[in-house]
Amino acid sequence: MIVTIILCMVFGLSGATNKGDKLVKSHSFSIDYVNNQFVKDGEPFRYVSGAMHYFRVPVQYWPDRMRKMRAAGLNALETYVEWASHEPKPGVYTFEGNLDIESYFQLAQKFNLSVILRPGPFIDAERDMGGLPFWLLSVDPSIKLRTSDKSYVTHVEKWFSVLLSKIRPYLYNNGGPIITVQVENEYGSYSPCDRDYTSWLRDFIRHHLGNEVVLFSTDGDGDGYLQCGKIPGVYATVDFGAGSNALDSFKPQRHFELAGPRVNSEYYPGWLDLWGEPHSTVDKGDVVKTLDDMLAINASVSMYMFHGGTSFGFTSGALPSNTYTPCITSYDYDAPLNEAGDPTEKYFSVREVISKYLPLPDFPVPIASPKAAYGHVHLHYVANLWDLLSTPIAGRPLLSTYPLTFEALGQANGYVLYCTQLSGHFPDPSLLEVKGLADRAYLYIDMEFGGVLSRSGSLFSIPVQATNNQKLCLLVENQGRIAYGTGIKDFKGLTSNVTLNGHILSNWTHRPLPFNETESLEWLNKIEKKRGTPIKGTMSLFSGSFAIQRNESDLADTFLNLSGWHKGVAFLNGINLGRYWPVQGPQVTLYVPKHFLKPWPFKNRLIILEQDRSPCEKNELGCTVEFVAKPVLNGDTPVKKRSTKLFKKHV
Repeated sequence: MIVTIILCMVFGLSGATNKGDKLVKSHSFSIDYVNNQFVKDGEPFRYVSGAMHYFRVPVQYWPDRMRKMRAAGLNALETYVEWASHEPKPGVYTFEGNLDIESYFQLAQKFNLSVILRPGPFIDAERDMGGLPFWLLSVDPSIKLRTSDKSYVTHVEKWFSVLLSKIRPYLYNNGGPIITVQVENEYGSYSPCDRDYTSWLRDFIRHHLGNEVVLFSTDGDGDGYLQCGKIPGVYATVDFGAGSNALDSFKPQRHFELAGPRVNSEYYPGWLDLWGEPHSTVDKGDVVKTLDDMLAINASVSMYMFHGGTSFGFTSGALPSNTYTPCITSYDYDAPLNEAGDPTEKYFSVREVISKYLPLPDFPVPIASPKAAYGHVHLHYVANLWDLLSTPIAGRPLLSTYPLTFEALGQANGYVLYCTQLSGHFPDPSLLEVKGLADRAYLYIDMEFGGVLSRSGSLFSIPVQATNNQKLCLLVENQGRIAYGTGIKDFKGLTSNVTLNGHILSNWTHRPLPFNETESLEWLNKIEKKRGTPIKGTMSLFSGSFAIQRNESDLADTFLNLSGWHKGVAFLNGINLGRYWPVQGPQVTLYVPKHFLKPWPFKNRLIILEQDRSPCEKNELGCTVEFVAKPVLNGDTPVKKRSTKLFKKHV
């Protein structure tokens, strides 16, 4: 309903195309191998595309972002489809609101943007488990992801049967905007190299979408990537970033496709950010030069990302660079349109290059949208970890001889509290070893904080002073499953036994704390202010309310500045804004779209879940956070140099 209204407002339509309506079949799109080009409706065609993921941008902003993309001269839009979002539980599918892909396709078509669709099932995209649903590891812990493993293929088949039936009406040959569909994703970078799997996936997609659709694959610009990434009957394309030599980078594609158009399916005008590493930026001059070089040789290009958006909630993933390294919440990507959708200097430079090759539409030149500094919000201390165990937020206790993973507990994200009663006489001190930790753990002995262990810091052991009958607890945080490479089968929690002085600890109690944006958080709206102050090192909740003296039409985007706070998650009006970790950097602020706010006279409720320590610890009267008008994505970091080179996800 929301998107249909948006379509009518944007285009002055009395009725946009309804889902399921039969689209007129009067178009064709194919590859001309003789002239090394695409052909659209019998005419030579070259696309200049930009990536924007519908699941990272509030649905209300889809028209604004597409208008700005079109105003830059783009004639196509590229997006992944994220399986994990659409099937959060086995057999439970959702395509509403921000996941309404049919409305997304319709909107793109109204803006005269062709669609390059990348349905996965694996997408990477720096998302949790590369966009695969976590429950694959719950239903079959031995599953072999991205292979012809029967268990994996069975689940893909069920999902794709649902997805592809929704996609088919929107293919260009059926009158829709989708001109090409990708098979798998950068499979040449995945060492299992199961050609039976990629061939099966190709055939399954063709069975549902027909033989006319142009299928393609994407891999790095090296023969080694395409060796396994190339799929017979699927057009092979490459990806590379700004500063590359275009002619040299396209050579591997030509080694595997002797004829056909040159295509860079992921041209990087920016790059991703990781917690604890400097903010990534890509020189504007390099971006426009390489883009110009590619367009000058009639290549088709898709910029990844043109607008990155935000990984709201617990959806951001992690990379296995030197060690496990989680991705930040923002997906700004130093893209032409920034996280808030505003045009950057890079945007206008890219637009100028595109105008040399494609006509610019008669659209107004985009400007930045208004931002608001709503000021400070007073917060009060509500509860600590131990209080939470008696609230609806905590799951029921589950007993097991040995610790269970998040997946075994059926939990996607958040936290699990593992507790056991110590039995025996231990040396003083004794070494506690948690070798299977994924990803961060807070140690408590008899409810007193005893230190932090960290997968990203390779800190898996800690000396403790422990005696018989003491209660040892580990609060374990899932910081995001690995999104890329063979490590995507990334079980969370305690994935192996815990030892104290070399002895395996047993008889564990598990308390899930998923913080999954359900009504379980509503109790915070009713609970009275807690007396006392938070305990250092103990997870604590803080709550505050504020009203904005503006009507709905005057609301503006803003940013929540968490300077002075340590690590945690922020919720606004029941929406998970994402993880914060300003002491690690580089991200200090969280993006808050205006559509997450309530206008006057309603009150907005802000909840801060602080895992470590807050600026409130020495202040019984509470403390504040601030809504500001400018983001901070380049904060100080403990590491001054990136662990990998730009455009590389491994050492």
